[in-house]
Amino acid sequence: MVSLTRRSFLSLLIACQADGLFAQERSAQNQGMASRRVSPTPRPKPSGLPFHAHFTDVARQAGLKEIVVGGHPDRADYIIEAMSCGTAFFDYDNDGWLDALVLCGFRFADPPPAASNRLYKNNRDGTFSDVTEKSGLFHTGYSYGVTVGDYNNDGFDDLFITCWGQNALYRNNADGTFTDVTKQAELLNSQPRFGSGCAFLDYDRDGRLDLFVSNYVGFDINSTPRPGQAAGCNYGGTPVFCGPRGLPYGQHSLYHNNGDGTFTDVTDASGIGKSYGGYGLTVVSADFDNDGWPDIYVACDSTPSLLFMNNHDGTFTEQGLERGVGLSEDGMEQAGMGVGVGDFELNGNLDIVKTHFSQDTAGVYLNDGKGNFWDITRASGLSVETRYVGWGAGIVDLDNDGYPDIFEVTGGIYPELTKTYRTPRVVFRNLGNGQFEELLDSAGPAINALHSSRGCAFGDFDNDGDVDILIVNDNEVPSLLRNDVTGGNHWIKIRLTGVKSNRSAVGARVTARYGGKVQVQEILSQSSYLSANDPRLHFGLGPAVAADIEVRWPLGQVEKFSNLPANHLIGITEGSGITLREKWA
Repeated sequence: MVSLTRRSFLSLLIACQADGLFAQERSAQNQGMASRRVSPTPRPKPSGLPFHAHFTDVARQAGLKEIVVGGHPDRADYIIEAMSCGTAFFDYDNDGWLDALVLCGFRFADPPPAASNRLYKNNRDGTFSDVTEKSGLFHTGYSYGVTVGDYNNDGFDDLFITCWGQNALYRNNADGTFTDVTKQAELLNSQPRFGSGCAFLDYDRDGRLDLFVSNYVGFDINSTPRPGQAAGCNYGGTPVFCGPRGLPYGQHSLYHNNGDGTFTDVTDASGIGKSYGGYGLTVVSADFDNDGWPDIYVACDSTPSLLFMNNHDGTFTEQGLERGVGLSEDGMEQAGMGVGVGDFELNGNLDIVKTHFSQDTAGVYLNDGKGNFWDITRASGLSVETRYVGWGAGIVDLDNDGYPDIFEVTGGIYPELTKTYRTPRVVFRNLGNGQFEELLDSAGPAINALHSSRGCAFGDFDNDGDVDILIVNDNEVPSLLRNDVTGGNHWIKIRLTGVKSNRSAVGARVTARYGGKVQVQEILSQSSYLSANDPRLHFGLGPAVAADIEVRWPLGQVEKFSNLPANHLIGITEGSGITLREKWA
């Protein structure tokens, strides 16, 4: 009798998956996105506790006026039109105010000439100016994901944007403009690819940002049927676009930063190429096992999600199934779209929330501190909601009470199904006891507004001490959800600048201790759905008026700072301590 360990058994399942011997067959007859088709659990009695965050959509008055194109308004002919894109909050001109990058898709037959990615400069008065043309970022085509980081360590954040066809690396010229340096950086694809998730990370801890790129499906317009042209491409009897199942898997890539403006493809040498791939979407790089080295998590649509653990020698080992974040609690594939990462139980470990298709729950994964996860979706309270297709998500403290909440945007994937295409946002308030409560009507009018949304980014665009949200809506203008927090809770923000580590401090970990609580966050270069958040780490403090802060820099140095005052932006420079104390109202 052959004895198998749990790890070897799961490895065998992975091999079978790659060979198409188990789970979903890759055939047009079994196309579409995975759903477990589960019923929601009963809603508990409302807690009755007040929620002090209130969201209002101020996008139009703020100047975010350009439509994000995602196929035709009433149909999507191909999957590349329907997946849409992400967005980013980042300070491209280093003036201390968050600017906004909103990516844009495209459509066949009659693409609008203005269907471009858009850069909006923050005017510091609640409004933005469209500076796309003069910035050098005007681009038409199918854009999907963005990662933000200073790859050349010159003090200004650069952009990498994934696309169908050819991805693009934009170097920030430090004068308000960007230059496409994809060719010079040796990042051109030899063949067209469906780039999706992407993340800057310093995987070998040499002080320079490397680059991981996921790819969604192998898409060929000459061989992919349109709706109605293949019997299997339908949903509930309605002809819809084909995929992802039935299309070839995407394969993922890792590029090493050579320090001279170029990158080297190390996919095979690093072990990334050993993975079967899957339908990769959002990428998050963070230290999940608390060993000081960045790992890589890839949310995969309708295939097992991937967790690449860093071996500290330039290589990775994929362990998503073994560590509990590859499948659902009952061993089923799910349509992984977006990823939120944060310490929602306040135990010093980074947990994961992953969004999925309708008639399924989001996935809530609790980290044991060693990079092993437990699916606690039912126990956490998130299984009460199964109605919507989930996309961008975050584990963020919306009301500054010291407990990170969960926010999710939703939207249908098939515009032909008008009744389920535009859906509301979802807020789960952290009750502080390992439980979350869905708020249906108490977080402001912008939460119940109906849209077909995709990416979202979290950040304080008006510098008032709370977390606002920028959202991509298909074939509409973006939403900018201004958060107005009441109730007297406090907060602190931490802005890090690397010296020996990468200048953006991507991968740095901050531990905050306040009011008897402890919470960790890391600077992530991508999360949500194909999006990038404010790099200033925001901690709600509740009634606490000060916090102790510990910074672990990407190269390992640890610095500690005691009794930092609440309601301040604190700037910390590696090796030099506190270099900024800015009090906000």
